[in-house]
Amino acid sequence: MNRWMSAIAAAVIGAAALFGPASTPARAEDPSLVLNRIKESGKLKFPVMVSEEPGYIKDPRTGEWGGFFVDWGKDIANLLGVKLEYYETTWGNLAADFQAGKIDLAVALNPNPRRGLVVDYVPGSIVDGIWALIARPGYAPKTWREMDTKESRIAVQKGGTMQVIAESVIPNATIVVVPTRDQAILELQSGKVDAIILADQDAALLDSKGLGKAVVPTPVLRNPSTIGIRREPGNDGFANFLANWMSQQNSLGLACSRITRYMLERGIDMKVVPQSGKYC
Repeated sequence: MNRWMSAIAAAVIGAAALFGPASTPARAEDPSLVLNRIKESGKLKFPVMVSEEPGYIKDPRTGEWGGFFVDWGKDIANLLGVKLEYYETTWGNLAADFQAGKIDLAVALNPNPRRGLVVDYVPGSIVDGIWALIARPGYAPKTWREMDTKESRIAVQKGGTMQVIAESVIPNATIVVVPTRDQAILELQSGKVDAIILADQDAALLDSKGLGKAVVPTPVLRNPSTIGIRREPGNDGFANFLANWMSQQNSLGLACSRITRYMLERGIDMKVVPQSGKYC
């Protein structure tokens, strides 16, 4: 009998050794790991873009950052009880910046499947705009299809949704990829391109400065502005916090009111962008 019981015990022990890990409940990751880390560090690492008014505005005298995108970052930091730590970069470098741990979040992003391989997008949107052109005199295409010819020379910023639009919607156009908006403007002013693809508020800004004419080809392409965060264990709580912040900004019209105020303070009328005109 003892020999029989010993055999059964040995079999049970062997099975436990073979299948034990599967029968042991997996330890859940703390969803607040990232939130707690940011709070404990006392800072929120936030990307800013040079020459990207009115979303990012750097005071040349003081070096201080402003603009409605920066204001969104400040709102989030204040709710967390931390300060913003700025990191100058470009749209095209954001994925690498996230992977290197240089930034914690980025606002005003469009969902991008390729970037989504390494970055988590928070569901929802802060505000919804449209895509437009800032075009040279005499260039006013009514449709994207009309632009889809080799003769159309279009500037886009590397790594941004404007590049995705150009390569997907007007693949036959001559696409000029540049690192910054300033470079795109130089291409337009020198006559090397016919237009630049931009968000509607950016097109309105450049139109107001006399750098080109705002044009909105049809069909109108929507521009939902969301938040990207670093993909890492324990970021669920951070994503939930940001989703709630975005929902409040959108549903109460807080974000669009801020954008409208910034534009009006600079004498910029969003009505110069057809199909747009206002955010709320």
